Amino acid sequence: MRQILIVAAALLLFGAYAARYADQAVSPNAPAQATPAQAVDEPRQPVHSGRSLMLDADRQGHFRTEGRIDGRPIDFMIDTGASLVALRASDAARAGIWPRPNDYTATVSTANGKIKAARAKLDRVELGGITVYDVPALVLPDEALEVNLLGVAFLSRLKRYEYAGGRLVLEQ
Repeated sequence: MRQILIVAAALLLFGAYAARYADQAVSPNAPAQATPAQAVDEPRQPVHSGRSLMLDADRQGHFRTEGRIDGRPIDFMIDTGASLVALRASDAARAGIWPRPNDYTATVSTANGKIKAARAKLDRVELGGITVYDVPALVLPDEALEVNLLGVAFLSRLKRYEYAGGRLVLEQ
């Protein structure tokens, strides 16, 4: 019985040593083989499976993706610092939203100062297999916004959103 315990302890120590050696051999600091897309520092295509979506950051560290508003394609940048979805007026028009001049009553603080925006409600916003209904949004003049922002009004309706290792995971 004593011999069995000694052999078991030796195997356990050997296994722990082998696991530690394997972790060091496959170090995260070791250069990995780059795919052609990674070689030019391009983000890979979004990966979606069912009701989840995984996005790679672009060169500036932003997460950009194509979504749909009421079935119409719209490009977005995901912005956890934006409270609402913010749309450029031209993209809002492509999605069927046309605020009148007197609808621009909300004051918004941007990096370029304060600007007037029009409140809107988006019936359906889709990213990959994720769909969120009745999303509050703002429409801003094109010159106030470089890209449409997908803010916390959308993100907070998900089961989770998580940033790790240069990727953003959205899950509904």
